[in-house]
Amino acid sequence: MDHALPDFATARAMMVDCQIRPNKVSDPRIIAAMRRLPREAFVPAAAASRAYADEDVPLGGGRYLMEPMVIARMVQAAAVRPGDRALVVAAGTGYGAALLAECGAEVTALEPDEALLAIARPALAAAAPPGATLAVTLVARPLANGWNANAPYDVILVEGAAEQLPPALTEQLRAGSASRAAGRLVVVCHADGVSQAMLGERVGDALKLQPVFDCATPLLPALRRAPGFVF
Repeated sequence: MDHALPDFATARAMMVDCQIRPNKVSDPRIIAAMRRLPREAFVPAAAASRAYADEDVPLGGGRYLMEPMVIARMVQAAAVRPGDRALVVAAGTGYGAALLAECGAEVTALEPDEALLAIARPALAAAAPPGATLAVTLVARPLANGWNANAPYDVILVEGAAEQLPPALTEQLRAGSASRAAGRLVVVCHADGVSQAMLGERVGDALKLQPVFDCATPLLPALRRAPGFVF
């Protein structure tokens, strides 16, 4: 019996028109990128049919590809400018990093899980425009120390929910100056059973966070609360 191949192009268009645009995502760069990027390449082959659903897609090991609307709104909140230096923490299979690169950022994608990196490498190569490469550098290191080699960052995106943030991330976020705005950090904060996407700005040596929208993003195992920690 013949089995029809999934129509990913149609699914991609429906994702944008039914999930992204109606949910306050108006940045044309993000809309164009999500129409083009093959989201099915950023999940295990067995989960490809779920790539465009309005849900987080399990990647194994307690990790998920974030719901399309949530990652789109987080990238929009980051307000990327062309040439911004960006760090994606818990980059997973690279979809959020690809979105930032499509918006003009130079992206460092920090991910310690080799199984996820094995998906990310070919996915990012397949997502590149013809004759070009995406400005994404994969770094296989633990999350707690961030990646100081390319700091300071104009944008830090944590691709998942956190109960605590490594202090290194605030330290690696660009401090504001007379000539350049302070860096922005976007993360889903989980506290007391409630998850909210938050936008942070470095003020001196501290991170000032404000809520952007509610969501139900799964916790990143590496960013669960340590005993006695309060967000």
